[in-house]
Amino acid sequence: MSKYTKLAEIIVENVGGRDNIISLKHCITRLRFQLKDESLANDEVLKNTDGVVTVMKAGGQYQVVIGNQVSDVYDEVNKVAHLNPEEDAQLDANDKKDKNWFNNLIDIISGIFQPILIALSAAGVIKGFNTLFVSLNWYSQSTGTYAILNAIGDAMFMFLPIILGFSAAKKFKLNPYMGLIIGAALCYPAVQLDALSKAGKPLFTLFAGTPFHSQVYQTFLGLPIISMNYTSTVVPVILICYLASKVEHGFNKIIPETVRFFFVPLFTLLISLTLGFLLIGPVATWGSNLIGSGILAVRNVSPALAGALVAGLWQILVIFGLHWGIIPIYFNNIVTNGFDNVMMPYYCTTFVTTSVVVAMLIKARKNKKLRKVGIPAAISGALGVTEPAIYGVLLPKKKPLLISCVVSAIVGGFYGFFNLRKFAMGGMGFFELPGMIDPKTHSLDNMYIALIGIGLSIVLGFAATMIFWKDDTAVNEKDGKVKSLQKLVRGEKIELPLKGKIVPLSKVKDEVFSKGYIGKGLAIVPEEGIVTSPVDGEITTLFPTGHAIGITSKNGAEILIHIGMDTVNLEGKYFKPLVKKGDKVKTGQKLLEFNLDKIKEAGYSTITPVVITNSNDFTDVLTPGLNGGNCQIFCVNRSFS
Repeated sequence: MSKYTKLAEIIVENVGGRDNIISLKHCITRLRFQLKDESLANDEVLKNTDGVVTVMKAGGQYQVVIGNQVSDVYDEVNKVAHLNPEEDAQLDANDKKDKNWFNNLIDIISGIFQPILIALSAAGVIKGFNTLFVSLNWYSQSTGTYAILNAIGDAMFMFLPIILGFSAAKKFKLNPYMGLIIGAALCYPAVQLDALSKAGKPLFTLFAGTPFHSQVYQTFLGLPIISMNYTSTVVPVILICYLASKVEHGFNKIIPETVRFFFVPLFTLLISLTLGFLLIGPVATWGSNLIGSGILAVRNVSPALAGALVAGLWQILVIFGLHWGIIPIYFNNIVTNGFDNVMMPYYCTTFVTTSVVVAMLIKARKNKKLRKVGIPAAISGALGVTEPAIYGVLLPKKKPLLISCVVSAIVGGFYGFFNLRKFAMGGMGFFELPGMIDPKTHSLDNMYIALIGIGLSIVLGFAATMIFWKDDTAVNEKDGKVKSLQKLVRGEKIELPLKGKIVPLSKVKDEVFSKGYIGKGLAIVPEEGIVTSPVDGEITTLFPTGHAIGITSKNGAEILIHIGMDTVNLEGKYFKPLVKKGDKVKTGQKLLEFNLDKIKEAGYSTITPVVITNSNDFTDVLTPGLNGGNCQIFCVNRSFS
């Protein structure tokens, strides 16, 4: 058993179980679930679970932020939930959630680019250092050393359509090897504009005098082919793979199974690539060029302001996963213009975030909880991975996040004003610096600008945090308990919601409850199928299946009543909710009816945990009378000396 097995089991249980998972991917710090019903996920349990930094919902994804161990946890989640990491679960039409076009776009972009980021980063670092070593005169471009390192670093970028073809095909549910062929066809030397222009004169010209001026060197069945250079491009292969996925799906429906193996891929390639070379490729390339030129034109109005906006808002975009919307522009600029200066002001946020966390650790050096999260977050931040710091440290404390955004905007304005550029994709943190060396002139001036910005980021981020932030916790050295200076949750007496035999939570055959992962409380073996409200409060959670209900009392106690074990599998059968989410309820009011006998006959345990999911907001949760007498649940106030 892996040390992450328990964590994986909790994650799977609290995203709604295996049956609620459509697909699972991961990036550098996050597990990215697509769930059938996000309301079945228990956000608070996951947020309070050791090993989970936080939970976010963005771009149609349910994101569980883990940190640097995400790949290990991902492997265990796949094992626990019996998922196939090589194939996304097929989406049934009834499983697809209504998402707006923007969320769909973010989901598509992130799904295509996430799997290649690690390789892309490694290749970019090699390519950048190769340029750096030539600039330092360690060897020349004519040496075999340069040629080999350049081949290793540049291959992925030159043949990027092949890599993206595979990734896009998987995202669009197209046979991945069809995606590889589409990408390879786009990289085929004989169809590249540069090769054709060197080989002979154009047959004729189309759209002369317009931005779409094109010389035609070849025709296909009499139709003019508008040739482009497709190596290193991004958009054409993605669009062609999308078309191919629709073609493949359509032919799978109409071609008999006996000949499907041969004819479906044949027709898919012929149709998608013919339309790709004749129409999609040229239009996509023109569009990319126009977008890149347009963004640069807007940026030319005020580079400093553009830089301040990108850097100042970058961490907010990361929190919601919306930064993926800018990454294609970054790719397009490097491919089209040879550099990117639109997204690059974000670079300072890595070092601002790290310096803010370091300052917090110094000011709150006795806060053990902050140190536990903050030290590894600072280390990963210095290496370019800031999500653990953002989610685990800055966001919960709020003001440090604001400080980091303001300082980032200032340094981002500096980068914008001095036109910070990156010439090679890949690398993070300090490892991005070699990519900022101009490969044509080998000038280090641009890297010096980056280094000055790093210095400003560290100094300003650290100073602003030391001046403007105060730790909201203090340690009582006598007993080691954290004293909260926030408004205290009042005490609470909670009545029992069911009639039956009272047993400890440890008797529940589910570790999420029995080991107190969700919170403290007790369990009831019911004698009748009626659930009543244990407090005056509001219905804050009501599972569609009716098997679980959450109530928040007027005084802030969050109570979960979970009828039976694995009864979610009954899909609402034998359960009759009498209230709905958002209803105000009184103590003793009927909330739910269930058929006790039918549930037992179906083979399910009816033991019902009643837990306080925010138990940590109280000094203790007591259950006097558990072993006899009139049992109740008491949430005891925190006390302070």
